[in-house]
Amino acid sequence: MLRNSTIMFAVLAILYVAVRVWHLDAACLWFDEIFSVHAAEHDWNSLFWFVAQDLIHPPLFYAVLKVWIGIGGESVFWLRLLSVLFSTLAIVPFLYLCKELKLSNAVALLALVMLAVNGSLIKYTQTVRMYTMLMFLSLVSLWLFARYFNRGKSFAWLLIVNLFLVYTHYFGWLVVGAEIVALLAFQLIKWRRMLTMVGVLVVAFVPWMIAVLKAAEAGSDVGQNISWMTRPGPREMLTFVFDLTEPFYFQASNVEPASIYWVSIPIVLILFIAITFFFVSPKREDDKQVVGLLALFAIVPAAAAFVASWILPHSVWGTRHLIVIYAPAAILLAYFVTRIPVAFVRTGAVTLLLLFCASAFVLQAMRPSPRYVWCAWNDVAGEIRKREPLNVYSFENLVAYHLWFALRDSDQFKVSVVKGVDVRTDDESYFLPRGFDKVRTVPLEDIKDEKLWVAFRTSVDGEDAPIISSFEKLGYVACPRDGTRFDSTTVFWLEMRKGHESCE
Repeated sequence: MLRNSTIMFAVLAILYVAVRVWHLDAACLWFDEIFSVHAAEHDWNSLFWFVAQDLIHPPLFYAVLKVWIGIGGESVFWLRLLSVLFSTLAIVPFLYLCKELKLSNAVALLALVMLAVNGSLIKYTQTVRMYTMLMFLSLVSLWLFARYFNRGKSFAWLLIVNLFLVYTHYFGWLVVGAEIVALLAFQLIKWRRMLTMVGVLVVAFVPWMIAVLKAAEAGSDVGQNISWMTRPGPREMLTFVFDLTEPFYFQASNVEPASIYWVSIPIVLILFIAITFFFVSPKREDDKQVVGLLALFAIVPAAAAFVASWILPHSVWGTRHLIVIYAPAAILLAYFVTRIPVAFVRTGAVTLLLLFCASAFVLQAMRPSPRYVWCAWNDVAGEIRKREPLNVYSFENLVAYHLWFALRDSDQFKVSVVKGVDVRTDDESYFLPRGFDKVRTVPLEDIKDEKLWVAFRTSVDGEDAPIISSFEKLGYVACPRDGTRFDSTTVFWLEMRKGHESCE
């Protein structure tokens, strides 16, 4: 007969997958996801240079996504299922890591619960980006490192996995750094072999760095990609603590609350009490090494990102990038909870954690499906398709990229970004991919079409008037407009014609 723990792990694994597949395609692709698909649609000869020009991510995920698209196509569900696949696969090295560290089933089960319900992880599992691939490979790396640490085995496999890891995301290097720090702290005798591994990884990474440097010489500026990131202060650190521990909820847009505080604050307090109990109570001899390793796996990448964000020209701090520490942090927190020395306090802590997780699930299930303004551009493109093929003009790179993506299978619609019109919703951190020429940038005065489409958004009533007026000065007449409101933002699309053309 199956052991109770095996059944519980199986049930948790089913829950883990179910909450990630739930509403997987409820929302359209977002700007960054569009870039992922756009990159993967390139042929093999141009894909790597296209990604290199973006500067901020290595190419492995985009290559894997290209193969994935070749297998199943480009439906939103299928595209996001790749992230679900990597997230699900991550359970395997997670369990092997717990086993290698000789952790109890109680620790592994509670840590898996925390990972299964974590709102940030669910969010990034439902995104066509490299984050769950990064999480999976980082867990494989940590498991293989633990094998090497404990038994001197799997060094060659560790080297291979770490090569895949650093070619998935630059933060993979922070995982390698955490492993090096762990050896320096606990097994200095193995430093030569780890130094060899780092040397091989650096040499293997040189071709990619050469490609990125060439892209930078061509005018690419990484500041354009990451200037939106905030240097981590008290507020950002507190937000990150909630991201690490909050069940089911994640702030997907700035119109949503940062956290469900009546859930997140009690959970953080319970975990804080567990940590306090651990450090004031007598410890077993094996506590130091297990807690030390897990703490280094969790703290070193976060600390490195924190310091780098303050000494580099631009911050690199972000929840999505630090996905590499979620699993070791969950294991460490579960270890603290299960080591609470007072039995009824320990039972109460676990019970309350589960109840708050259940409450968060009910709350999330009752929430209406959110409407995101970027999904409006798919609808706008669909309406434009039904009409006479005309050039489409917008005033933001973000809007133009969404419209181009939705219309890219037709040669009858050309999308352009108009410069010379003041649009308050424009955000310079969203820019058209470098090396991409399918969307033109045109000065307002160069527009000569007899008839055209205009699509834009406003955040304040009346902001549409200057936009319409700028075209009227060129002799255009606005046909009746369509619009959709999303909280404080309104999306407009309308046809405009020269004065002698009728809208009938």
